[in-house]
Amino acid sequence: MIPFIKYKTIEGLEQVKKILSRSQLEYGNTQEIVNGILKDIKENGDEAVFEYTRKFDKFDANAGNIKVTKEEIDFAYTQVNCDLLKVIKKSAERIRAFHEKQKINSWFDPNPNGEIMGQLVRPLENVGVYVPGGKAAYPSSVLMNVIPAHVAGVKNIYMATPAQSDGSVYPTTIVAAVEAGVKEIFKIGGAQAVAALAYGTESIPKVDKICGPGNIFVALAKRTVYGHVNIDSVAGPSEILIIADSSANPVYVAADMLSQAEHDELASSILVTTDEKLAKDVVAELEKQTAVLERKEIIEKSLNNFGAVIIVGTIEEACEISNGIAPEHMEICTSSPFEILPLIQNAGAVFMGHYSPEPLGDYMAGPNHVLPTGGTAKFFSPLSIDDFIKKSSIISFNKKALMNLYDDIISFADAEGLTAHANAVRVRK
Repeated sequence: MIPFIKYKTIEGLEQVKKILSRSQLEYGNTQEIVNGILKDIKENGDEAVFEYTRKFDKFDANAGNIKVTKEEIDFAYTQVNCDLLKVIKKSAERIRAFHEKQKINSWFDPNPNGEIMGQLVRPLENVGVYVPGGKAAYPSSVLMNVIPAHVAGVKNIYMATPAQSDGSVYPTTIVAAVEAGVKEIFKIGGAQAVAALAYGTESIPKVDKICGPGNIFVALAKRTVYGHVNIDSVAGPSEILIIADSSANPVYVAADMLSQAEHDELASSILVTTDEKLAKDVVAELEKQTAVLERKEIIEKSLNNFGAVIIVGTIEEACEISNGIAPEHMEICTSSPFEILPLIQNAGAVFMGHYSPEPLGDYMAGPNHVLPTGGTAKFFSPLSIDDFIKKSSIISFNKKALMNLYDDIISFADAEGLTAHANAVRVRK
């Protein structure tokens, strides 16, 4: 069911190459469709948004019902189970507490010679968060995308999520949005939601940044409007890589691999281990556990196409593979995980030890579950409050301080042939 390979063999190298080359952004003429939607909404505003909402979501949208009302919010709270509401609130508290620790302040560094340098840190003013709808609700996605923006101090956080044909939005989505700090919720989905937030319409405000996951239309729309507005990232398929030794429990390891394989057929679940017996036991567990899971067909395709059990000679080799793949989620299931951590260079989130399963990070631990995928952990980081702030450099010199650098500035400007630059300093002498 899952490729069983040895490191540095031809088969092993080919499987790793296949995993790294997978993409969900290659879907025929989808980009052309997205481009048409973006252009239409940019030119026709609300009219186009409502038309696409009627077409794709079967919701008869108009200026009077496109926004979730206070009455709908109050009703949503009556529809969410009390125990689940407590869980949502607890998760929000933990996420908020973690992201509070990421805050940085403006600073100034005065020098007795007349120089003052510094950095001004300010939050973005308007942020749009996209939340998928369709067949399921994802309140955890709401919390993870909104709370860092709220903690950063973003003034206006707007959310877009597709409504059902009757105009209703999942109660858990609404409740999570309110708990996280969303200002207004709009009942729009797909590329049309991204376009509306990027360009602004009569009913939907233009934002400075768009974040949140979505289908191929949403992903391509975000990628296309980047530059006109900022985006978080273009998310790829889910992935997990587990480094394990003989101390690992094959039941736990298999369950954690399956937690990612069930996402979609492009998801990747990889075990890298020094213990061949563990590897065989995990393969047996994968078959046993998959047989009773609801998303069995998706899991099997995911494991067959982009899964792997890789046997290595040393833990150092396991870390070499992991750093090459740069997984979204990484688990270290060894007897001494913190001894291995210094060897890890590239990973979105690292889960340490036998009792830190990946779903812990998805829902309750506190660190953000919006993570770099597709090898981008080599240069991208998890979503954080840094994504919702901007920094301005502060420079203040008196005349004496400027004269201390007078000759240097003019030399640089003359060397670059920028005589007006040099003159802007000369006139101050």
